[in-house]
Amino acid sequence: MNKDFLYNEIAGGIAGQIKNGILKAGDRLPSVRTLCQQHGISMNTAKRVFLELESQSLVDSKPQSGYFVSRLPYLKTPLPNVSRPSTVAHENEPEELISKIYANMGRDDLTLFSIGVPSGDLLPIAKLKKEIVLATRALKGGGVEYESLQGNLKLRRMIAFRSLAWGGNLQENDLITTSGGMNALAFCLMALGKPGDTVAMESPCFPGTLQLARSLGLKVLELPTHPSTGIEIDALKKVIDKINICLLVPNFNTPMGSFMPDENKKEVVALLSKHNIPLIEDDIYGDLYFGAQRPKCCKSYDTEGNILYCSSASKTIAPGYRVGWVAPGKYKEQVLKLKLVHSISSASVNQEAVANFLKTGRYENHLRQLRRTLQENYQRYVQTIAEHFPEGTKTSQPQGGVALWVEFDKRIDTAKLYEMAIKHQISIAPGRMFTLQNQFENCMRLCIGLPWSDKLAFKLKQLGTLAKMV
Repeated sequence: MNKDFLYNEIAGGIAGQIKNGILKAGDRLPSVRTLCQQHGISMNTAKRVFLELESQSLVDSKPQSGYFVSRLPYLKTPLPNVSRPSTVAHENEPEELISKIYANMGRDDLTLFSIGVPSGDLLPIAKLKKEIVLATRALKGGGVEYESLQGNLKLRRMIAFRSLAWGGNLQENDLITTSGGMNALAFCLMALGKPGDTVAMESPCFPGTLQLARSLGLKVLELPTHPSTGIEIDALKKVIDKINICLLVPNFNTPMGSFMPDENKKEVVALLSKHNIPLIEDDIYGDLYFGAQRPKCCKSYDTEGNILYCSSASKTIAPGYRVGWVAPGKYKEQVLKLKLVHSISSASVNQEAVANFLKTGRYENHLRQLRRTLQENYQRYVQTIAEHFPEGTKTSQPQGGVALWVEFDKRIDTAKLYEMAIKHQISIAPGRMFTLQNQFENCMRLCIGLPWSDKLAFKLKQLGTLAKMV
């Protein structure tokens, strides 16, 4: 058996026993030597197992004593409820609330729990500055000329190469670069839909995607979504005849952070293919996994070109560079025509800089540190919430991404909580932002992509105190 697979399998088995409560907080785990004997593995492989469990903060090592299950309050925090939206498409957009929240972007005087991107303090800014300089030197005319319509060749090659990690097996010619992830989604929706068509999405869903669909005259049908495993496939089957397009974020979506299991991805791909319904897959958070390996995508199982795969560099290295891409499958020509009309070309210098950064080992090094920080933040957030928020507060248990979904008792209105919190220089994203229906008023999304500090911990505790006063 492959060594990497073996150590992942053993670590995954122990992690599962911890999360399921079979192994309790404080329980002592087998020693490295015992693990070797039990599984017939080398000392190095056994050590990798414990390093992986430590990286997930599931175990603690004590000198001269061994490894013990961590005492993590978040393991006892109940999950939020499965969403139960109406099966009828709605258009009740909370425009005023969304505008109010996003007006806070860039404000240094606020603690921005509300904006779902990693803080600049967690991004490789100095290295990217160097790449921008090198890009202007390498590109013809210093980067002032138009790129080819499909986009920077080096960037497309790097994205295609990296797709091997999730079973995408993309080729450079399969890809088209865009001005960020939202631009990629917009091209896909315009290529596939016409006013009056219905697009199915998770519920709750990123407000920008909801606004985009509505701006194009599309109806949005929200699907019941489990906070851990994503959309309920039986619910999708029931409405399959009502929809023209499906748009999903299978890996660590925002705001719930749900993660669709591989078998669910396969089933969704087969179901939509059978009914000839295209799937737009937004994989913007796929590289931000907390586990041992990069998760597969729905595109991994696409044999007919029915999936339009979208992603970008916005959540991993450079939100402001607006570098995105799409592998549109059999809809490539439609997307290319739209790019020609709406963009002509993407930003050549930014694409070249990102391509060069991906080509070096610096990107992987950065990702490892970023993933570790996000996972540690998630655990710190939930520990603080368990200790300082109102009794009965529920939190999601994301396995990656930058979002934490918090659900309060029904009596707590997070739009009112926002108004109280902003007076204390705290900005949150109320749950009502993430739907076109009257639901999630007692929920909120918190961004875990902020550097942990005493000040941040204080602000989170303060938010819990305010929640008790709503």
